[in-house]
Amino acid sequence: MDIPSNLTGLTAPKSTGDVALKRAAEKLEATFLAEMLKSAGLGQTPSAFGGGAGEDQFSSFLVQAQAEAMVEAGGIGLAETIFDALKERQNAQ
Repeated sequence: MDIPSNLTGLTAPKSTGDVALKRAAEKLEATFLAEMLKSAGLGQTPSAFGGGAGEDQFSSFLVQAQAEAMVEAGGIGLAETIFDALKERQNAQ
């Protein structure tokens, strides 16, 4: 099921260049959110009865997947701001 562009926060891209800029902006927002989730303690192994080294190694994948899901659900608006700035810069060149 496709989500209408007005619900995702970003305007619908008009060209293939806009699609690339939109994806780059969304990736950057997902990376930012992943770092914020890590700082909040998401993905840290509990002190008692933790999953060991394996859990520590794979928790970053879980955090990244959760951040990407947040962006797909609309994110925090950072991707839209980044997209607008990149588009403005591209148009100025």
